[in-house]
Formats: sequence, structure tokens, C-alpha cells
Amino acid sequence: MKIDLTAIPTQPPKGYVKSETKAELRKLVEELDELQNLLYAEGKHAVLIIIQGLDASGKDGAIKNVFGTLNPQGLKVQSFKAPTREELSHDFLWRIHKHTPAKGMIHVFNRSHYEDILITRVHQMIDDTTAKKRIDAINDFEQLLLDNGTHILKFYLHVSQQEQHKRLQERIDDPRKHWKYDEADFKESKQWDNYMKAYADCFEHCNVVPWTVVPADENRYKEYVIAKALFELLSSLNMKYPELKKM
Repeated sequence: MKIDLTAIPTQPPKGYVKSETKAELRKLVEELDELQNLLYAEGKHAVLIIIQGLDASGKDGAIKNVFGTLNPQGLKVQSFKAPTREELSHDFLWRIHKHTPAKGMIHVFNRSHYEDILITRVHQMIDDTTAKKRIDAINDFEQLLLDNGTHILKFYLHVSQQEQHKRLQERIDDPRKHWKYDEADFKESKQWDNYMKAYADCFEHCNVVPWTVVPADENRYKEYVIAKALFELLSSLNMKYPELKKM
């Protein structure tokens, strides 16, 4: 199914009340703590959460505020930057597969294998034929994970161009955010239209696991959507604590 990202709102839906959403988010995070304990104790399911988005879409903040209070023994956050020389000497999924979760674990990808069909296409590092082969490989890869008991949630943080520029400027104006500043982010923002096309094509063809497009101009709403989806997934697994083993 074709998706026109320009037609999808980046703001929360009508009727959104920030204070109510913040309260609901706190409740969800508390409930996720118990569900994560169940997941870890039972050891029958794995959860992979993929978070994609343009620069300044709020990936780091969402990860901190949704997952920051969970038990670190059962959680791993993995960020994917530009591939190293060693990683480039393997197939593009090599560096990804070794970070997928074992049963009982929740792993969060801050960016992911999708960079290899997004930034690479925007900057014409690969042609359409190579992109198609990578798309097929990604679909097979995610199906393999599903077949082996890994549940996957995929989120695209949909921020407006105006909000992105505002947040990037804050990295210059606010001393507490200077460490986030990267001149390259401003150059990438000029590729907005090309990224919208690349993401739309990604959503259309990489859908073995469906994407959730999250309005990301308002941080609390964005975090609420992610927390609620994870809560609903874990609640649906009918998990139980293992019984005491008899001697």
C-alpha cells in the first residue's frame, strides 16, 4: 500500500490533552515493569523494537522516557551509526543480526538495518536494483526472526520539517544541547523530500511487520504511542511465571 507521508499529521489527534497523556504514560511505564519481569522470567518470547526517524525526530528521548526505568538485565538499546570498515566487509545485515534479542529480552534499535535502504538511496550510494535486493533480504530477515519467536514492533517518528528545524536550532542556542550539534544534520535536512520518498517506498515494500507512523511533534504523545503498543503486545502473550521446581 502506497503511503503519502505529507498527508499524515505530525501533531497529536484532535482532543489530545497533554496532562492526561502524561498521566497515562506514567501508568503504562509502571505496568511495563511487571510485564518485562514476566517476559524475562518465562523466557519464551523475545521483543525487538525498531525506532526510525529523521534527525531531531526524538528517538533518544523516546527511548529514555519509555524504557529508562525497565530492568537493564532484560533490556538492551543498540544504536546504529555509519558502518565500520569491518562491517562493510560483510553483508549489510551482519552487524544487525548479532544484536537481535534472545528469548526473555527486549532489544531497542535506535536506527537499524533500514538505514541501508534509506540514506544509501537518498545519497545514491546504491542503485534501485541493489535496493530491491536489500528490501527482499530485510523481509526474509524479519520473517526469520518472527518464525523463531521474536515479536517485532516498528515505529517511524513522523516529525514536521518546521519542528525539525526548531529542534536543530536548539542544539545551537541551548548550551545543554551543544553536544548534540552536528553540522551534517543541517545538510541532511535539505534532503527532506528525498527522505520522504525513500521512507514511503520503505513502508510500501518492507511490511512483513507493519509500520506504525507516530506523530512526533509532541514528545509525550509520541512516547505514549510507543509505550501503549509495547504494553498491548506483552499483554497479549499470556505469560506466566515459571512454577517452583520440585526436588
